[in-house]
Amino acid sequence: MPQSFRSPNSGPRPQIFQPPQGDLAILPGSGNPLLSQAIANELGVSLVPCRAHTFSEGNVFVQIKENVRGRDVYVVQGVQKPVNDNFMELLFWIDALKRASAQAVTAVIPFFSYAQGDKKDEPRVSIRARVCADALEAAGADRVLTMDLHSPQIQGFFGIPVDHLDGRAVLTRHIRDLGLENLVICSPDVGFAKNAVAFGKDLGCPTVIGSKVRTDHSETVEIHEIIGDVRDRNVVLVDDFTITGRTLITMADALIENGAKDIYAAVSHAVLSKGAAQRIAESRIKRMFLTDTIESFEDPLPDNIEQVTVAPLFAQAIRSIHERTSVSQLFGR
Repeated sequence: MPQSFRSPNSGPRPQIFQPPQGDLAILPGSGNPLLSQAIANELGVSLVPCRAHTFSEGNVFVQIKENVRGRDVYVVQGVQKPVNDNFMELLFWIDALKRASAQAVTAVIPFFSYAQGDKKDEPRVSIRARVCADALEAAGADRVLTMDLHSPQIQGFFGIPVDHLDGRAVLTRHIRDLGLENLVICSPDVGFAKNAVAFGKDLGCPTVIGSKVRTDHSETVEIHEIIGDVRDRNVVLVDDFTITGRTLITMADALIENGAKDIYAAVSHAVLSKGAAQRIAESRIKRMFLTDTIESFEDPLPDNIEQVTVAPLFAQAIRSIHERTSVSQLFGR
């Protein structure tokens, strides 16, 4: 007779010890002071007083101005221009908090620009996102909270938990308020097609896909074709980020040439390099929605660009993490 097998998990499960939560604390990095304050307001807490300074030779210095021993601290610091200064500042905040005996440190990264470096697609290049993930762990981060990574699989670069929020719900709410008829969602390339389909599902409308190609690192694009029908339709272009605006502008021109009516755009992260805001102002994009993961720009935003806040989304995620309740309902997937 074969011996019966009993799963080691079939009996009573042992109690797993969880340390009591420390006081929730929000520390504002210099990359996102306004978003940090908005998140703190949503949570009903005060920001941790702190100081970040860049010396004349380029060294970054950080200092926490109150006791954080035993507290659960959420450092809000995006990695946008100046990218390397902001990233090093984030590492130094994490290190300072761990050395000050914070109970847990969560890196809240509204925009993680190095997520674009997610693969070795040319000879002898660095997988920059992986290097940054290793650095965050080495500095002592216990968790990462971010939004709309360029490639969701970057979560697998980390050995610590990563909560990946989706800004789609925030953006679709504003698109829905426009009351547009005969609407279609457009992804500017195949890479964002899955996300565009999700936008379309949320808004109850079809999706079309653009086919583009970049021939070099000059940030210029060529549109080959549009897969789907846009004639006599209002179109919303969706993407995770834009730097020069050229992809969206070129796609808007192609959509108009294919018979589309009004063109709108919704983008999670607007880097907007020098001249991008003006290009968008002069383009065929009637109105463009951006989240406030990035809050400083090279040029003033024109009238056809509007920011919508993601502070309530991040605040809800932070509250769920702190209270150890599910965050999955915020993922939008």
